[in-house]
Amino acid sequence: MKKLENKVAIVTGGAGSIGRNTAKLFLDEGAKVLLVDLEEEVLKKAVEELGGKDVKYCVADVSKSEDVQRYADKAVEYFGKIDVFFNNPGIEGVEEPIVDYSEEIFDKVNSVNVRGVWLRNKYLLPQMNVGGSIISLSGLVGGPYISAYIAGEHICVGILQVMSVEADLKKIKVNSIYSSPFVNRIIRSPDEGFSRGQGAEIKVNLELAIPLWQYVQASEIAELVMIFASDDTIQVFDGGMTVH
Repeated sequence: MKKLENKVAIVTGGAGSIGRNTAKLFLDEGAKVLLVDLEEEVLKKAVEELGGKDVKYCVADVSKSEDVQRYADKAVEYFGKIDVFFNNPGIEGVEEPIVDYSEEIFDKVNSVNVRGVWLRNKYLLPQMNVGGSIISLSGLVGGPYISAYIAGEHICVGILQVMSVEADLKKIKVNSIYSSPFVNRIIRSPDEGFSRGQGAEIKVNLELAIPLWQYVQASEIAELVMIFASDDTIQVFDGGMTVH
């Protein structure tokens, strides 16, 4: 029997590399999957790539409560229940010292990275099956010039700690992946996000800070998410960055 046979999973950030890799593994293991993201065209493309009747999509802004409630309802409408929730989306903001950082950008980043996480737990938990699993990406370390992003990562650790207790009342597991930098759009598009046209240089410097000297691949994150969809475990997966 497949590991997720007859399970229903929601994957937010579903059009990104981690979301697509995770959805593919879920589908291969027998799950039905709802992909959630902000842009319909990239969601359609992701669904076409994955293929089959067991994958659907929902366009949603994860920082808006009505959108979060809507995609939770859509999962139940399409597939009848929710067993697994992969809490995946996030935005990076810009690279600036705190004294120069725009309050508007700080608020925008954390409307997704903090408020969005809180809302997703608020509206998904009541609809999830007993014995289900919530899996999230977060961070344990900090770095200069990305205060909004780092603030959100650390706040999310606290939210997930609270959730691990509250969700246990329904025997729902809350699993966290604490990762070193991973290969995603920011690395593939070096003029976007944090990098300001210095993506290659930043990547080299970050790799030097990782004892294994390499970025995590989206497929590796997906494999961990696959494990945590059934195992009650919290893992640090960071190439040795938090070893002291």
